[in-house]
Amino acid sequence: MDTTLRDGEQTSGVSFSASEKLTIAQLLLQEVKVDRIEVASARVSEGEFQAVEKITAWAAENGYLDKVEVLTFVDGLSSVDWMIKTGAKVMNLLTKGSINHLTHQLRKTPAEHFEDIRKVIELAVSKDILVNVYLEDWSNGMRNSKEYVFQILEFLSTQPVKRIMLPDTLGVLTPSESYLFVKEIVDKYPDHHFDFHAHNDYDLSIANVMEALRAGAHGLHLTVNGMGERAGNAPLASTIAVINDFHPEIITSVNEHSLYTVSKIVETFSGLRIPGNKPIVGENVFTQTAGIHADGDKKNNLYFSKLMPERFARLRSYALGKTSGKANIENNLRDLGITLSDEDLKKVTQRIIELGDRKEAVTQDDLPYIISDVLDSSRIQENVKIINYVLTHSKNLKPSATLQISFGDEVFEESAQGDGQYDAFMNALKKIYVKKKIELPMLTDYAVRIPPGGKTDALCETIITWKIKNKDLKTRGLDSDQTVSAIIATQKMLNLI
Repeated sequence: MDTTLRDGEQTSGVSFSASEKLTIAQLLLQEVKVDRIEVASARVSEGEFQAVEKITAWAAENGYLDKVEVLTFVDGLSSVDWMIKTGAKVMNLLTKGSINHLTHQLRKTPAEHFEDIRKVIELAVSKDILVNVYLEDWSNGMRNSKEYVFQILEFLSTQPVKRIMLPDTLGVLTPSESYLFVKEIVDKYPDHHFDFHAHNDYDLSIANVMEALRAGAHGLHLTVNGMGERAGNAPLASTIAVINDFHPEIITSVNEHSLYTVSKIVETFSGLRIPGNKPIVGENVFTQTAGIHADGDKKNNLYFSKLMPERFARLRSYALGKTSGKANIENNLRDLGITLSDEDLKKVTQRIIELGDRKEAVTQDDLPYIISDVLDSSRIQENVKIINYVLTHSKNLKPSATLQISFGDEVFEESAQGDGQYDAFMNALKKIYVKKKIELPMLTDYAVRIPPGGKTDALCETIITWKIKNKDLKTRGLDSDQTVSAIIATQKMLNLI
């Protein structure tokens, strides 16, 4: 059962609109193909009511109504009446699974609580509503008041209940406890269906899920991206991967190919960003960074595992940066259909390492620009070098530039203002070239481009066209800063003339 729309929405700061809830519900049932979804808590708000109404109307038309569940409370007619008005047909009744909760929150005896539960179940069944039961704080109940837990289980075994849900409400269980507690219950009540509901407060939710499965749990409660109260719930994508790879005897209906899609949709609707290193759905989890790993993949898939990206409709990539190495770059070039000589490949590798040392994010889309820049630079002998420069830009003041340039052993320094930083730089440069009695060519075109989909930190290519003796000369510069890339292109021109 996926409970993203109920327990997942209890993530701090998250609130889905009715339309967003409907979209997620449709994705989970039609594309991801989970068995059931828990979509709301009864009586919470008017918005929740409208959301459940939308979902149940769609579900009824498409044959999914028995897969849509609502958390309800031991509150007499109130929750049942709310469900009837929304059109929902399956209730997950929240009862007390520990004597601590029963005594201090409800201030009732077990007998009184059981009678209240019985009345709600009887009422729900009379209205043609199917009933499942949560044992809230069950994990602490097994630790500290096991006698009470079995007392309520004995009572529930006499009731028309389809599933009994065992939640680790506070995420406090260890894997060994998860196994022992679930096994004890499953062994004692072999004819009942038990769901396990893990929270992730100690980062043990997946381990606890694995142990609950080993103990014989019949169902699991999961959420997209591990959303949920506090540290969240057991994540859907990781759990499905674990089941498929480590519990081959267990067959689920879930479509692995759709897990990434629903993850991104929920990320967008919730505003809760997925960490790049989150298993299965994180942006970086199928990216090899170290060059030795890329080399191993190329030689015999040495760094592959069962977690192949294609399973989840994703692609393996090889990061470009200071630890990339030649193999990473070759893999990216192969994807682009580009072949370089060993000499040129070394130059491109060195340029990428230099950019990585400066913490520049280099992507596959940047590669053609880097190759162009490296091959363009390699044909130019650097006799003129721009040693240093300072560029300033202030509101209501003209931009200024100070630069230092060397011609062999000669060093010159000049300052100037201009209409922009690059214009100020060129004006300072012209002062130096007047001293050298060299005429600078005319700039006739200035084009800037970044890779498709580039962000603010993307590499920027500036291509400048110069008029020299009635002929056009193009030079290019590459940097994450637009003005710097123009200065690099200008230095190439200075050496060519």
